[in-house]
Amino acid sequence: MRELLLEIGTSVRRNKLRTALTGFSVAWGIFMLTVLLGSGNGLRHGVMANFGDYAVNSINLWGGSTSKPWHGHDKYRRIRLSYDDLGMLAAEFPEVLDITASVWYPEQTATAGRRHMRIALRGTLPEIARIEGRKLSAGRFLNRSDVEQRRKSVVIDESLRRVLFDGQDPTGRELRIGRSVFTIVGVERSDASRSMACGYIPLTTGRLLYAQDDPRIDNILFTVRDLDTDAAMEAFEERLRTRLAQEHDFDPTDRNAVWLSNNMTQHKDMMRLFGGIETFIWIIGLGTLLAGVVGVSNIMLVTVAERTHEFGVRKALGASPASIIRLILTESVCVTAAFGYLGMVLGTAIMEGVNYLMERTPDAPSDFGTIFLDPTIDLSTAASATLVLVAAGLIAGYVPARRAARLKTIDALRHNK
Repeated sequence: MRELLLEIGTSVRRNKLRTALTGFSVAWGIFMLTVLLGSGNGLRHGVMANFGDYAVNSINLWGGSTSKPWHGHDKYRRIRLSYDDLGMLAAEFPEVLDITASVWYPEQTATAGRRHMRIALRGTLPEIARIEGRKLSAGRFLNRSDVEQRRKSVVIDESLRRVLFDGQDPTGRELRIGRSVFTIVGVERSDASRSMACGYIPLTTGRLLYAQDDPRIDNILFTVRDLDTDAAMEAFEERLRTRLAQEHDFDPTDRNAVWLSNNMTQHKDMMRLFGGIETFIWIIGLGTLLAGVVGVSNIMLVTVAERTHEFGVRKALGASPASIIRLILTESVCVTAAFGYLGMVLGTAIMEGVNYLMERTPDAPSDFGTIFLDPTIDLSTAASATLVLVAAGLIAGYVPARRAARLKTIDALRHNK
């Protein structure tokens, strides 16, 4: 093996410039493949980060406006969900797991001591934390006792904590919201995209204080099970629309009366989209790499032509065609792998550098969420790129190796005479 590597080194040194220029095309190809794959990962991670800890198997349901007349009702009638819909979903749809609802109440003024701040109040149920993946920096979230006993408990966000309590832990302290006094039970981690401070209170408490005679709710959020296929999900949504149409007296075929936002379907669509993007990236990257492979193959053909007499001498001394093929293929793989690894290292280094800068750049509030995040390649991608390099080297050396093996000894010996 040592003698084989020495021969390859001698051959490369005889054609330094030609080898370097040809190897550059291989390095550029794998470099572009690495950068494209890293960028694709960054786009994937950024979009998936917008899902956060939000339950993938969740569905958001809210009322709309009818677009068709029905049973004497004119179109453009507003449909509002109610507390009865919560009970109906839990009782009649065995696919439904956790279920919660939200009602946004009019803005209030939150007061602590001499400090004031406007706050948006959201009446909800404890399951909202699990479904939406809400995280706390202090205390706890609302629980069933808060709901059942109609406690004046509130979970505030980081902005209220900073402004009203100088960033200290406010759990257990009182907070006046409007004319009512609430006890702070927890602090939610801040959300940079919010334009106003937010507080969570039990849905029953909110109804008692702000909407005693109003059974309407803004939206219902729930998780589902045993709906892994698109057909099963479509059938479930159709049954749900039909049942809601009976409950609220609208045309079951009216898609504008009630809106469904299916997180599971969106997640699957995203996965299909990124699968297509990744396939496209591999095609572009491999196409660029193929240009380098053709260059390596050409230089190996020139090498075989220049060493025809040498191969004739080898065969005359008893070298087998397999040893000639092994020499050409090994040289091709070594040249391709060496320059390919150089390109892969540079591409990985650039992606790591971009990630390093992004991690140290403060996040700016955005209505569009995160778009690009962690544009690095993982171990499996690096392993795939390695296999691509080895395969590229074998492909580049195949034609020259076959040509060298087919040389007749007498013709090879006469080549330079």
